[in-house]
Amino acid sequence: MKLLARWRSLSKYERGLFVVFLISLPLVNPWVRGDGVGYYAYVRSLLIDGDLRFENEYRQGNLGLVLNVADNSTGKLKATAYTPTGYVYNHQAVGPSILWAPFLVGVHVCVKASHGLGATVPADGFSRPYTVTMALATAFYGFLGLYLAYRLARKYFEERWAFLATVGIWFASSLVVYMYFNPSWSHAHSAFVTSLFLWYWHRTRGRRSTAQWVTLGAISGLMLDVYYPNFVFLFIPLLEAIKNYRQIWRSPQGQGREIRQLFSLHLLYVLVAVVAFLPTLVTRQIMYGSPFRLGYEHLHDWAWAAPVLFKVLFSSTHGLLSWTPILIPALVGLVLLRRRDREFAGYLLVVGLTFYYLIASYPNWDGFSAFGNRFFVSLTPLFVVGLAAALDRWGAVFRRPARAWALGALMVSAFIVWNLGFVFQWGTKMIPNRGPISWRQMAYNQVVVVPRRLGGSLVRYFSARTTLMQHLEQEDLREQRLLDTPPLPNQENKREH
Repeated sequence: MKLLARWRSLSKYERGLFVVFLISLPLVNPWVRGDGVGYYAYVRSLLIDGDLRFENEYRQGNLGLVLNVADNSTGKLKATAYTPTGYVYNHQAVGPSILWAPFLVGVHVCVKASHGLGATVPADGFSRPYTVTMALATAFYGFLGLYLAYRLARKYFEERWAFLATVGIWFASSLVVYMYFNPSWSHAHSAFVTSLFLWYWHRTRGRRSTAQWVTLGAISGLMLDVYYPNFVFLFIPLLEAIKNYRQIWRSPQGQGREIRQLFSLHLLYVLVAVVAFLPTLVTRQIMYGSPFRLGYEHLHDWAWAAPVLFKVLFSSTHGLLSWTPILIPALVGLVLLRRRDREFAGYLLVVGLTFYYLIASYPNWDGFSAFGNRFFVSLTPLFVVGLAAALDRWGAVFRRPARAWALGALMVSAFIVWNLGFVFQWGTKMIPNRGPISWRQMAYNQVVVVPRRLGGSLVRYFSARTTLMQHLEQEDLREQRLLDTPPLPNQENKREH
């Protein structure tokens, strides 16, 4: 009864989001490949083997990975797969496994219990119950991130525009790939934790209690556990703190006492964040011999003085705006947000621009095997709020709200159709997963080839998914060989993160 009452208390737009999510669940693809091998390895190895030795996980990885990490004659992993401490090289973050763990522990208990009833499903972490649970959990976290971003957007704009912006970013950005088709990667989880952080920070904005500072610290640490570049969101509480200290310093009374109180709360926040970040520090210590070795290129190898700012946005090799054009109005909307909340808009712009510079300086800024520039999925809450702002401004142009809504919905739908067709081309290898693409060929495929092949491929996806995935894996391996860039475990993971 409480659940029914809660459902009835939701707005029609909230109900719409939940219905769309439930309808979309059959799209989840329960496989572990590429970066996902490393992300999934933590929870699988600890749950099944009770250690952080990932030999089993690497041998169960996708074909391209296995061929390059294992010695065919012995079946053992090559020496290049190990760190100096004797552990398998794995620089992927532990955070996604933390988020999967509650679901997978429950599934593991059920699978073990089913053996007493005569079931024969392997309790090995790789069988269908585990991978399906992992994929569903990823979709769930991705949806929670979208819902929290929607809740944030509707604080500033009409609910209909927040709804339309959420659906638009959901299906017309790179998020859809990593929420459904590559669920073992970290990006959907990253969208969740950044949305959670931003929503909770905004909800407690102004004057936080001690408990709220502790909660925000725990969220901050988890956000870093999931995806290291998310540290840029910590500029928000930093800038907020600077503003608060300046206000107290300029006040005529109570400077010392108020500064000490605020500093103690900030110190508590930092300590809790560090504690929440301990899973990362501990796993780094075990695998690399130092808690501060993340396994990436040294910072001096990054192009800090010559970031590829234009390429990141417009390159045919996974350019952010050229591959996912719905983000153009979303970015414009972040500027428009200044009319509603100048300070909040300023914080979001600092986060967005810092993240942009960071990725543009990264040696493998294109994400190697990616749809669009997948790194920016972390900025999902910014894109939802920005697109809602742009749509709200669009609606103000029209005197009749119904016409504004219809045209806005039509525009977002066009972005979604274009993006899903693009995803279909990328997923079925009609365009290369790696390197530049031909825009002429891509446009021709969108208009001519995709409509012709889409129906049959969807039937295969739902009726013979395993066979289809194996075929696509073979095609991916062929593409790697043509490019002569085999995915070595300490190279593929660096390039694919």
